[in-house]
Amino acid sequence: MSARRLRLVQAGPFAFRVDPGTVARVAGAWLALLALGAWGLTLGSYRLPVIDVVRSLLGAGTADTQFIVMTLRLPRVLAAMLVGPALAMSGGIFQGLLRNPLVSPDVIGVNAGASVAAVYWIVTHRPPALLPLIAFAGALAAAAFVYLLTWRGHISGARLILVGIGANALLTAATTAIFLRADVYEAASAYRWMTGSLAGSDWSDVITLAVALAVLVPPGLVLMWPLRALQYGDLTARSLGLPVEGVRLALMAVGCGLSAAAVSVAGPVGFVAFMVPHLARMLAGPPGGGLFLFTGALGGLLLLGADLVGQHALPVSLPVGVITAALGAPYFLFLLYRTNARM
Repeated sequence: MSARRLRLVQAGPFAFRVDPGTVARVAGAWLALLALGAWGLTLGSYRLPVIDVVRSLLGAGTADTQFIVMTLRLPRVLAAMLVGPALAMSGGIFQGLLRNPLVSPDVIGVNAGASVAAVYWIVTHRPPALLPLIAFAGALAAAAFVYLLTWRGHISGARLILVGIGANALLTAATTAIFLRADVYEAASAYRWMTGSLAGSDWSDVITLAVALAVLVPPGLVLMWPLRALQYGDLTARSLGLPVEGVRLALMAVGCGLSAAAVSVAGPVGFVAFMVPHLARMLAGPPGGGLFLFTGALGGLLLLGADLVGQHALPVSLPVGVITAALGAPYFLFLLYRTNARM
């Protein structure tokens, strides 16, 4: 990025430089997400004109359209617009932290930790309102487990990935064991959650996701510069005065929190956290606050688009996790082939 493209922006006592191109990309991506969400509100077995949707959003629609938009459709659309960014931002953090494009929270055991805790909570009939906290605790416990097993005076990215893959297999086996011991009806409820679906999303889910993003995105933005410094290695980061392990722990906490919030609402939706950061880096460049926000917008576009396809474009309605897996598996194989070809 050329220095001539950066502009100085002052906000009271603060001053920082921004790239107008990055600002335009971020704003365009979020506007596209809002437009896709508005279009999604018109779709369904009962099609609505855009003007009726707008009236309902403003509280001026008829009782029928108000119920369809505000109760049936809007919570699901908003949930997709929030789950997608949470997963994508989490994936961007973990890929940058480990300096490996093949890493995501669902590969190194973070999502599996959230899943095993959430499935146990579901099949034992615990309070559903606490599910996000339980999923977060499971994700954080899995990340801490992987981190401690990897620690040998410092953290090796390659070792962490290998330990994470093993932890992912162990936690997946634990989830299977919980399914086998659960009542068939309880297991069916948890299995629907495990497929990765936005069906049944309500306003409490939207509030949970909105609060999680409001709490976690600001520190994520602050940590983007330290994350960029870590790309050059620990020695370089320490020479710049960074507390390397403290920064790593903070990044892992933010990444786990974002992933856990998304998983607690939609289940372990696969490949969004893996695919989207690649596309964002190709379009917007190296890590930074702009890339972080751009990654979130692309994640929302992918997840909302996949959910709309699963609901309306196929003969049979499919959960969003099935659609993202169908897109992500070939992409993973392609990226793995390309990575091996370069070695």
